[in-house]
Amino acid sequence: MSWLEPVELKGTIVTLVSLEMGHVEPLKIAVRDGEFWKLWFAQVPSPDRMESYVVQAIEDAKKGNIAFAVRLNKTNKIVGTTRFYNVDEITRRPMVGYTWYAKSVCKTGVNSESKLLLLQYAFEQKQAVAVEFRTHYFNEVSRTSIERLGAKQDGILRSHQRMADGSIRDTVIYSILQHEWPAVRSNLLSELSASNPSVVRHSV
Repeated sequence: MSWLEPVELKGTIVTLVSLEMGHVEPLKIAVRDGEFWKLWFAQVPSPDRMESYVVQAIEDAKKGNIAFAVRLNKTNKIVGTTRFYNVDEITRRPMVGYTWYAKSVCKTGVNSESKLLLLQYAFEQKQAVAVEFRTHYFNEVSRTSIERLGAKQDGILRSHQRMADGSIRDTVIYSILQHEWPAVRSNLLSELSASNPSVVRHSV
């Protein structure tokens, strides 16, 4: 059995459910809202690539890289996806990424609560030593979002990865360590409560 397991993570705004083939069509609709796959520095699948994207994510989940569809609790609408990947079971250090959302739910608390649920599961249920985040050097929105979580920059891997357009990306690495989690959790809850008064402390 893998260290990280498929699990449903329920919050006030969203529920993270294991990604499955039935999510392909809802994700096609979600990704058309904003068309973020057109951003050269992003790794967001186009509608035409969504089926193969989900198939690969499901295969990777068998290796402990758990992928989730993000579902709005009010409407049951699928609005994006996120996952644990490159999971180091020996060190108990997963990466969190492959995250994207429909434009209409950006800056609504969806991402903050999704990250809260993932981090809470990793640190409190699975006793992770650290959780890592990676993003493109030029993806300022992603970098700002990660830094707002409370993650600290560990460094930059220069000329690290070839992108779909042939360019070579510099990858910025961030992490949250186990002893930092209580402060990060308090910060996330404070931000969520300020923008969404109905948000309560979560138990997973």
